[in-house]
Amino acid sequence: MLRLSRQNLRTPGPTPVPDDIMEAMTNPMINHRGPEFLDLISRATEQLKQVFLTKNDLYILTASGTGALEASIVNTLSPGDKVLSATAGAFGNRYTDLAQAYGAEVQHLEFEWGAAIDPDSIRQALGADPDIKAVMVTHNETSTGVTHPLDAIAQVVKGEFDKLLLVDAVSSLGCVPVLVDGWNCDMVGTASQKGFMIPPGLSFISVSAAAWKAQETAAMPRFYFDLKEAQSYLERGQTPWTPNLSILYGLSLALDKLLAEGMESVFQRHATLGRFTRDGVRDLGLELLAQDEAFASNTVTAIKIPESVDSAKFMGMMRTEEKVVLAGGQGKLSGKIFRIGHLGYVSREDIEEVLAALKVVLPKVGYSAR
Repeated sequence: MLRLSRQNLRTPGPTPVPDDIMEAMTNPMINHRGPEFLDLISRATEQLKQVFLTKNDLYILTASGTGALEASIVNTLSPGDKVLSATAGAFGNRYTDLAQAYGAEVQHLEFEWGAAIDPDSIRQALGADPDIKAVMVTHNETSTGVTHPLDAIAQVVKGEFDKLLLVDAVSSLGCVPVLVDGWNCDMVGTASQKGFMIPPGLSFISVSAAAWKAQETAAMPRFYFDLKEAQSYLERGQTPWTPNLSILYGLSLALDKLLAEGMESVFQRHATLGRFTRDGVRDLGLELLAQDEAFASNTVTAIKIPESVDSAKFMGMMRTEEKVVLAGGQGKLSGKIFRIGHLGYVSREDIEEVLAALKVVLPKVGYSAR
């Protein structure tokens, strides 16, 4: 049997899983059409609404976060619909690609990677084309360590133009404030392996009344991610397709833990760790990718790799010598940054261990840390 040694896993997903949640996932299999499952799925759904800060309908999908994002597109749009996609990183671009793959006519409003999305640019784009039906945005761009101003974006999209607002909240929800109802977000998708402290395999999506209205005429092909099916089955305490029971057991305990702590406390914990991480890497003389710290993410920090440092050698030594697993750059940032995840099940001691390892490894690869 495969046994891996302990690592300080600091990728922004998957993230470490607490021992008690690991234990909860060893519960026996049950009939997913039976009364035990009805209790499990009903309770988890209602608790998730508390984390989402919503009274909207909400569904648990057996899929990665990308599944929830695909569901947000195919349940609201038709081929040829005009969509504005505001992006500033790899995951925003992936969301864009999803809409294009299903035939949406996407206007891509791309900002510099490391910068925050500008709500006024969205205002100008919507004002210039009244036929735009929906706006897509990734709230927390995992590839750059930037949290975009979703509240201000929502005020423009919903408050000024009343367009559909589709949100990728995969690496933000459950870690930083996402006021689904307060900001009037129509479709919000997230996943299990980030702030929820459980393995990959589940995604969650909330659906507003406006999104359901759009679903009535949406003509994009859908089957597995047809939320009308999810709605119909949830009324019976079931899911349309076979669910990931083990991760649902873990989710049940994870939600108990999050709600017992209180979401405001969860948000503050992430904010504190985010500041601690950013201060720590700056103390080493390293530079953040985020251009404005007001928008620096409290779930993942992206750091520029000094020009003198071989990124592959650096990342490899952190992993093999210090047992610290970092995330590298993606797309055009490949080899140019590294990322430290500090979301979900993470402590100050975990980050202190990362900073100590950086002090040891960076001089070995040609950089004199302060």
